[in-house]
Amino acid sequence: MFTGIVTDIGTITTAEQRGDLRLVISCGYDMGGVDLGASIACSGCCLTVVDKGADWFAVDASAETVSKTASGMWTQGRRLNLERALKVGDELGGHIVTGHVDGVGEVLSVEPVGDSHKVTIAAPAALAPYIAEKGSITVDGVSLTVNSVIDASDGRAHFTLNIIPHTWDVTTLAELAAGRVVNLEIDVLARYLKRMEEVRAK
Repeated sequence: MFTGIVTDIGTITTAEQRGDLRLVISCGYDMGGVDLGASIACSGCCLTVVDKGADWFAVDASAETVSKTASGMWTQGRRLNLERALKVGDELGGHIVTGHVDGVGEVLSVEPVGDSHKVTIAAPAALAPYIAEKGSITVDGVSLTVNSVIDASDGRAHFTLNIIPHTWDVTTLAELAAGRVVNLEIDVLARYLKRMEEVRAK
């Protein structure tokens, strides 16, 4: 489990196809305190540490993982939002995040508003029922609050986010631009509420 509070930005230094995709990611973590087999969320995707050095760790991304996440994400030089797994007693600063990507969204626009940035993203139709105004959503591993949501004619949900300067500076969200695709994870509470609604309707 994670909280969606990014604690480092890593960079993919190598990406080698060897059955699964072996990724070596440089980071600022003290890797002496990270065990092999530990989970690290990489731009919202929970991956397992299979090798490590003083300032890097390696993970294997399966074909399933690559197919379900944003295109171009697992390439050499790509910067990733990193978060280590939540420990009992840690502060829950964001919201409960599982590290399982539910779908891929498309950035429609990025606009400066005061010192912040307003970002509009189109979520796939399958995720539209789970996105609500003032609800939580995870974008590339970052816990954010939905400002507004509009159901588009194509079935997708267009939702807006306000990215404050601190979040802009300490995550990869400053790299967002129209046309870029991002990993989305819906709020786990919304998932259960939608399921309860479906069962009651039967």
